Amino acid sequence: MKLLAIETSTMLGGVALMEDSTLVAEMRMNIQVTHSERILTGIDHLLRHAGFGLEEIDVFGIAIGPGSFTGLRVGLSTLKGLVYASGKPLVSVPTLEAFAWNLPFAAHPVCPLLDARKREVYAGVFIWNNDGFTRLVQERAVRLEDLLAALQGEAVFIGEGAVLYRDTISRIMGSRAHFGQPQDMVPSPANVACLCMRKAERGEFDDPVRLSPLYLRRSEAEIKMGG
Repeated sequence: MKLLAIETSTMLGGVALMEDSTLVAEMRMNIQVTHSERILTGIDHLLRHAGFGLEEIDVFGIAIGPGSFTGLRVGLSTLKGLVYASGKPLVSVPTLEAFAWNLPFAAHPVCPLLDARKREVYAGVFIWNNDGFTRLVQERAVRLEDLLAALQGEAVFIGEGAVLYRDTISRIMGSRAHFGQPQDMVPSPANVACLCMRKAERGEFDDPVRLSPLYLRRSEAEIKMGG
């Protein structure tokens, strides 16, 4: 089974290709304007250099959020277009769950943080359990101070939110706070592909018509329109 997955939750997006249990290729793109300018070009580049044609892909996968409203919307729209055109199935995985897989076998809970603006973060807390992660805290948009107050014991922080608010985390948690290395601080398209492959092998496909991004909160435009 060949699976193509995309990750557009943050400014550092990317594409990954798997064949059965093997990661064939991965590419990351720092998108300074919008994913719509590069995602299709990136998919074409990855497939050509890996020696695959788009028609050979059996399943498409995506990180469904939370994250950048624009990035998630563009990513899902792009993938739905490929699904409708090819008739192939679609699989999605939560962004923060896939992000936690940057640190498998971690001794402490892993807390991926994405910047949600307004002094809030998109956060989840995951703990390694046998061959995967178990949620300790469900993904949510939350004030960083409220999240940290609820954490017991040590934790490992990764993501742009961990970089942005490192001083605050260290001040509140002290020696209980640990931070990933630079390469751990960005979501991995390969992780998205691996988790999507697991779901595809179990036949856990999404309905492309009903699937929508996991935003966790309303956009500014929706807030303004709703008064």
